[in-house]
Amino acid sequence: MSRSLGRDVHIYDTNDPATVLGGLILSNGITNANFYSMVEIIFIFDSDYFLRDANGIIVQRDNHPFHPGNYYILTNGSMTINNEPWLVRAISVTTGPVLHHFAMMSAREIGNAAHIFPLAYEGHWMEHNYSHWITIQPSTGGPINSVQNGMLLTADAHALFDSYKVSINPDDNYKIVCFDGDGLGVGGRHLDQQLLRDDRRPVDQVLRWHFRQAVLANMKGAGEPVFENDFPPGSDMIGEILDGPKAAERMEFELFTRLAGVT
Repeated sequence: MSRSLGRDVHIYDTNDPATVLGGLILSNGITNANFYSMVEIIFIFDSDYFLRDANGIIVQRDNHPFHPGNYYILTNGSMTINNEPWLVRAISVTTGPVLHHFAMMSAREIGNAAHIFPLAYEGHWMEHNYSHWITIQPSTGGPINSVQNGMLLTADAHALFDSYKVSINPDDNYKIVCFDGDGLGVGGRHLDQQLLRDDRRPVDQVLRWHFRQAVLANMKGAGEPVFENDFPPGSDMIGEILDGPKAAERMEFELFTRLAGVT
């Protein structure tokens, strides 16, 4: 499945208006300023730049609602595409003691425990010293298992979060951003202030990491693949994964996710 299907926003370089550089399925709550910040995740600029619409009007970096259409990047300097790694991720459900650990964040509703930064990439986490973000250490496991790297989500929200179709922007008052429609009706809303006052809430750095990954997955180029996760009984799951995109990375993630709880 392609993340570019259904896009109603397309991004071009003014100097090459025939080549689509990326795009977005626009949802509630996205402002002009939000879109500028997303563009600055996809591309790296060495000087000031602006966006103009198809009518040649410069888009101001303000809080007015962003609108569907074609947009063109103008800059006097150079622009390069961000090659920041995108970590392959599929839907996972955490069970056992970690679920109880994350459940302490909220007594409002029992849900699925979602790691914001996935356990399958603990090596990447350690390599980049992301543990220094964590101030509350878990009772078992490394810092990646901290309550500050987890959220309780309903099953449908968990699936969207794992596939980077929904994310949270901590730099815009913890706004919820939807990248593939808004079937849950949460786009443009903000995290509950009660949660934000809790020291055990997710730290901004892991939320920011997830948001960057969501922008890269959904908006750069044609977008990263969306993986099939519904394998009916008797289907050749391994064969389908190996025949699909990013087979090696997907297999590594699936094996870790499905075997992590096996002792």
